[in-house]
Amino acid sequence: MPKDGIGASVKRREDPRFLTGRGRYTDDINLKGQAHVHFLRADVAHAVLNGIDTAEAAAMPGVLRIFTATDFAAVGGLPCGWQITDRHGQPMQEPKHPIMAEGKIRHVGEILAAVVAESVEQARDAAEAIVVDYEELPAVIDMKAACAEGAVKVHDDLASNLCYDWGFVEENKAAVDEAFASAAHVTTLELVNNRLVANPMEPRVAIGDYALHDDSSTLYTTSQNPHVIRLLMGAFVLGIPEHKLRVVAPDVGGGFGTKIFHYAEEAFCTFAAKQLRRPVKWTSTRSEAFISDAHGRDHVTKIELALDGDNNFTALRTDTYANMGAYLSTFAPSVPTWLHGTLMAGNYRTPLIYVNVKAVFTNTVPVDAYRGAGRPEATFQLERVVDKAARELGVDPAELRRQNFIRKDEFPYATPVAVEYDTGDYEATLNKALEMSDYAGFDTRRQESAGRGKLRGIGLSHYIEACGIAPSNLVGQLGARAGLYESATVRVNATGGIVVMTGSHSHGQGHETSFPQVIADMIGIAPDQVEIVHGDTANTPMGMGTYGSRSIAVGGSAMVRATEKIIAKAKKIAAHLMEAAEADIELKDGAFTVAGTDKSVAWGDVTLAAYVPHNYPLDEIEPGLEETAFYDPANFTYPSGCYICEVEVDPDTGQVEVQSFTAADDFGNVINPMIVEGQVHGGVGQGIGQALLENCVYDADGQLLSASYMDYAMPRARDLPMINVDHSCCTPCTHNPLGVKGCGEAGAIGSPPALVNAVIDALQRAGTDVGHIDMPLSPDRVWAAMNA
Repeated sequence: MPKDGIGASVKRREDPRFLTGRGRYTDDINLKGQAHVHFLRADVAHAVLNGIDTAEAAAMPGVLRIFTATDFAAVGGLPCGWQITDRHGQPMQEPKHPIMAEGKIRHVGEILAAVVAESVEQARDAAEAIVVDYEELPAVIDMKAACAEGAVKVHDDLASNLCYDWGFVEENKAAVDEAFASAAHVTTLELVNNRLVANPMEPRVAIGDYALHDDSSTLYTTSQNPHVIRLLMGAFVLGIPEHKLRVVAPDVGGGFGTKIFHYAEEAFCTFAAKQLRRPVKWTSTRSEAFISDAHGRDHVTKIELALDGDNNFTALRTDTYANMGAYLSTFAPSVPTWLHGTLMAGNYRTPLIYVNVKAVFTNTVPVDAYRGAGRPEATFQLERVVDKAARELGVDPAELRRQNFIRKDEFPYATPVAVEYDTGDYEATLNKALEMSDYAGFDTRRQESAGRGKLRGIGLSHYIEACGIAPSNLVGQLGARAGLYESATVRVNATGGIVVMTGSHSHGQGHETSFPQVIADMIGIAPDQVEIVHGDTANTPMGMGTYGSRSIAVGGSAMVRATEKIIAKAKKIAAHLMEAAEADIELKDGAFTVAGTDKSVAWGDVTLAAYVPHNYPLDEIEPGLEETAFYDPANFTYPSGCYICEVEVDPDTGQVEVQSFTAADDFGNVINPMIVEGQVHGGVGQGIGQALLENCVYDADGQLLSASYMDYAMPRARDLPMINVDHSCCTPCTHNPLGVKGCGEAGAIGSPPALVNAVIDALQRAGTDVGHIDMPLSPDRVWAAMNA
């Protein structure tokens, strides 16, 4: 095995170009004759749009054309990629999502008009001269009020503001209610999973280009899945055949889910470029990002846990209001349902579960997947209610969890919410985290903090995640309007070097490093002989992109399958070169050998022979060495882990400081430990940000109050402790060829409840009766709870 193959902490080969400013991001692309667009966006949340006067603006210097909704009359709306069927068997309400506001404004930031000019400055100046005639309406912001009878409707053509009322598993409901009626103890908790703005380092960018000579269009965009954007925009919005539409996503500076979706700006730039016969470019400002990028989370939940007299979990039920915003973003309906309800069993043997979700339209920016997408929401409510139950019962939170864990010998384990966990060892990760955090020595540290006038608390959470959503035929039955496979083409050059063209997309995950480790390990060559190509629909096979911690489990498995085909063909060629039986050929350390002999031929000699076909029968083996594979998983992968957080709280100010954080994860087999550790660090950082700092707030009129970094608090280095990470607890996935599980979202899933549990622990040890504080746990919220 190469020393830098699977399991080696190889340094990321892509980092030097990023760190030295040699990355090629979408905004770095400037095309000949390029024009620029500025979008005039709504500054009210809800209004009847009577008219838009562009006459004065159109006459201003540099203006090429001003577009409004009338220019898109023959164009489709932005499609939604998932249809939910409600608990009554009815399809969800699905309003049109126009490129620009049609007849009505539905959220602050919605596009009203687009000015295309020679420069950004000229376009912006002209936009200020546009006159918008509108009649403001009451804004629909509160989800429960939006569902009340007689509420103002966001979409007049819908029956109500309720997108769907989903129940899962509906046939369990009566049994769940009976279990609660007979329970020895019931713990109830009402909580909010706060709305977040993703804030990737690179804002969104789109450049449309049109080639008159062959009537083809190209979109350069900041996307996590360029093939999906090509499919959605080409087939459902602009009506461009896929072979006439190329989508390129070059280096992308972070996504966190918000760059999965198809946005109006992408369709506009592609459309306008053809209309004007010139490239059209848009680069989002950070202010625009706050009011146009899809937001995340925003759930209001009541959760109840029933226990018997021996503290065994007997039933769980939840009622959740999930904010959809003004329109359905690409995968929004799936997040609070199939990505959330199916994880409500967590790590526990709870026999009966019922989940109700009401998805609601409001006059806010659309809400969709954000790092974890439904799994953080499920884990937060479950781990908070378990912790609250432990405190009410007077038992150690760690031991209550241990008592109710699914046992190692019970796998595969079918949960009551329709998923089957293939492997896991939850006690192992719990024990590892307790050891790493010195859980037993907490009292000594608490007394030391008390000596400095601080309250110290410790909190833990145990999470499970479903990654690499699949298989396609199942999710199709659940409402998915896309396949969820991944693809790879492995091309071996005559001199032995390899180019892998993958449908996955890298925007911080380190694919250019970890993917070659897999191929190199299989063949026995150096990883630097393997090049990864991604992000361009013109030279990669149709793939679903990167999200949901799927890249190595799904994309990596596609590479393995394609490489297996390569090796099988190469063995046939080697057999002819060495005049041996194909069954006797072995590949190890970059050389083919005949078993039981000293005969061998190097990898490079076989690859050259593949393209110089002099020594094998062409009627049996065709020349060349290139293979493609599509991989559709049989199941999710189920990473899990235990996170432990220690905090200090200043009783005079309510300020919370994280003192230590421990993460013990089971990710199955690990390709590159260093990259995995970095993924956990980043996820924990975002989770701490949600728990302590970040909050997307609208007022009653639908104005976004936290629309800049002056009001939206992002975590800084001083807010984060050193994060102690371990992934030595390993139960390999049983249904993919690498035995891997996802890792990219785990930190953001397990960290918020661990931190909140730690703060509640600190306050209760100090004698308060605070049972819950909604995130973010800002100093004023903590102080108010302590002094209520």
